[in-house]
Amino acid sequence: MELHRAYFARDFRVAAIDLSGMGDSGRRASYGSDLRAQEMRAVIADAALGARPFVIGHSFGGFMTMKFAAAFGEELGGAVIVDSPIRAPEEEAQSPLAPPKWANKKIYPTFEAALARFRLMPPQTCENEFIVEYIARHSLMPADGGWTWKFDGAAMGARRFGEPFREYLQAARCRAALLFGENSALVSRHTASYMSSLMGSEAPIVEMPEAQHHVMLDQPLAFVAALRMLLQSWVRAEPP
Repeated sequence: MELHRAYFARDFRVAAIDLSGMGDSGRRASYGSDLRAQEMRAVIADAALGARPFVIGHSFGGFMTMKFAAAFGEELGGAVIVDSPIRAPEEEAQSPLAPPKWANKKIYPTFEAALARFRLMPPQTCENEFIVEYIARHSLMPADGGWTWKFDGAAMGARRFGEPFREYLQAARCRAALLFGENSALVSRHTASYMSSLMGSEAPIVEMPEAQHHVMLDQPLAFVAALRMLLQSWVRAEPP
């Protein structure tokens, strides 16, 4: 989002990536976290982010950040996961998360009709409606017969739930941190505590007050402040 990029541009060079099959990026015949990690690595190189950059990923992007940290963590200064749930095995067995159904995209007759149907997932309210509308307006594209969403339904398929992201998080080869919303529908304090046990005692765990899953929409300025403080502390800890 432009708001976050503007704030971070004061202190950091920032590159925001649309993974393949999402946003304005192209589509592929098939998707997987190995490929995603390579995409992220290519963007980092092309954007000339310098030695040991930071990777920050929210929700689905957080899972890809875990994969990247496990595969290429030695190239990073740190990885920040934002409200991406890795639940304890017993919690997952009791109430498994159902994979979302993304494949069937409706064609809306007008841009306005499509815009009116935009919803955050998982469903939540957001007081900063102007930010949600900005995202919605940039999530649509023209199609035969009207307008539809930009993402490829196959890009967010159920296969990702079969990958060992718990192992990726535990095998991260760089510093890592977790930011999560106090009222998140996906990451509870119990989940955050379990993820902390995987990440190690030195990994910061930051609960964002009054935020739900979409932390950067609910509390954009607090999110930026917390993230900047975290990254700057890592920068100061780097050897000269």
